[in-house]
Amino acid sequence: MKNTALTHVHESLGAKMVPFAGYNMPVQYAGINVEHDTVRKGVGVFDVSHMGEFILKGDHALELIQKVTSNDASKLYDGKVQYSCLPNDNGGIVDDLLVYRIDEKTYMLVVNASNIEKDWNWISARNTFGVDMKNISDRTSLLAVQGPKAAEALQTLTDINLGQMEYYSFQKGKFAGIDNVLVSATGYTGAGGFEIYFDNEHADQIWNAIFKAGEPFGIKPIGLGARDTLRLEMGFCLYGNDIDDNTSPLEAGLGWITKFTKEFTNSAALQAQKQTGVKQKLVGFEMVERGIPRHDYEIVNAEGQVIGRVTSGTQSPSLQKAIGMGYVDNAFAKEGSEIFIKIRDNKIKAQVVKMPFYKS
Repeated sequence: MKNTALTHVHESLGAKMVPFAGYNMPVQYAGINVEHDTVRKGVGVFDVSHMGEFILKGDHALELIQKVTSNDASKLYDGKVQYSCLPNDNGGIVDDLLVYRIDEKTYMLVVNASNIEKDWNWISARNTFGVDMKNISDRTSLLAVQGPKAAEALQTLTDINLGQMEYYSFQKGKFAGIDNVLVSATGYTGAGGFEIYFDNEHADQIWNAIFKAGEPFGIKPIGLGARDTLRLEMGFCLYGNDIDDNTSPLEAGLGWITKFTKEFTNSAALQAQKQTGVKQKLVGFEMVERGIPRHDYEIVNAEGQVIGRVTSGTQSPSLQKAIGMGYVDNAFAKEGSEIFIKIRDNKIKAQVVKMPFYKS
């Protein structure tokens, strides 16, 4: 089990620690619902240092990225971030990731913790361009400071104008007295905020500075439990649940990051799938009757025939109702469709709804 540079802090705060993607991570401090509410209404801090970071550098860095990712990275400019995925050879997804353009020849890829080695090997095997690749995951810490009060809470710590930063952009600068900190206007909560990348050695200093600056705004530490309920309310995919090696980006509703203006891994087959249409789609649904949907529960029709499976589900703290995501046969993917979730052999009624579930 790996620790982050801040594991000792989480333990001292009494966090409930759980193994996640090979790391010892805080799942909750005061409780998932109260932490969820803190991020939706105020500001909270997640330690997400378990995420992976790769630096790709050289004359052909963009070519390599264009070859292995589905989105069109040629649209990036310095300081811009892009959401993308790594398609595999048989229609599925190796991982979803963020692509940061630092300059014309330098990019940072941010990948899921559970896929660091897998992604590194996948990209390395396709690096026929002589691109210099560095895996900086183990020396990089990452804090996600999320919520509507995030910019105000952090502004005294940096000269970067946080309020003016565009969504999915980043800047490097001085933060909490540390040089060369990367601050990006990204996140996984739908509540606004920033992700802050820095070397492990500065972790305590930056964590303490953030909590001191954020004190007047009611800043709190937030665990992975609330991260999951927040992202699910927004209909954001979680790798290993909603997308994996066997789900196509088109089935997952990720056609918007699948650009056929260029060639990439398996692009011809995905383009053919787009033309013929997918057989199943990832949808959002709300429970009409009482019951909480969970990962891998069967989705059935009125006659009890299996038409799909639940990929993510929870009781939504913001909406006070049970919600979920899952793959269903195309015939049931339309908004308003009646479906049933099989919970302990009972058919519990649900309805397909448009995502995001939570609209601010």
